[in-house]
Amino acid sequence: MNSTIRREIFTRFRSANPHPTTELEYKSPFELLIAVVLSAQATDKSVNLATRNLFPKANTPEKMLELGETGLREAIKSIGLYKTKARNILATCNMLIEQHGGSVPRTREQLEKLPGVGRKTANVVLNTAYGEPTMAVDTHIFRVANRTGIARGKTVLEVELKLLKCIPGEFRHDAHHWLILHGRYVCVARKPKCAICLINDLCEYEEKNL
Repeated sequence: MNSTIRREIFTRFRSANPHPTTELEYKSPFELLIAVVLSAQATDKSVNLATRNLFPKANTPEKMLELGETGLREAIKSIGLYKTKARNILATCNMLIEQHGGSVPRTREQLEKLPGVGRKTANVVLNTAYGEPTMAVDTHIFRVANRTGIARGKTVLEVELKLLKCIPGEFRHDAHHWLILHGRYVCVARKPKCAICLINDLCEYEEKNL
């Protein structure tokens, strides 16, 4: 895929959705961090259902620690892997207080030192909370990048680095959200909805359902 086609793809995404953002509900970098940790192997919808009750009670590291592991588990028990996530969240809260003054750090290196936070989670926080042009490659972005031909790669990191290299700078900040939403609602895993896809004439997928 050449640069002209890539530019047209993201021009169309921007025209259709000028201000994309995450579907996770949050009001601060801390709430976003916790929501993203909870979203691992869970849907944004299920996370939002839990955090709508959790965040009014615990929207800072200090308040989260006051809940304790039992209280936090009770609040997030509808989410998969909730026991492990509760432990990681409380350990993260301790680190935020002890090492960062209760604030969420602004570098990938510092974020990835937090329990339960990997490269993808760090990239989401950097992009969505702090406006960094990062690319958090989840299963949706990995699928869309490979299927369409925008940036093919065998690993998540390979796709991430290729996307950052080939996406024009003006689109880089929002590209993460456009690709996730496209993969979630149009370029779905089993049977992509090519007939309603706004880039189907630019996509290199050979088995289009038109």
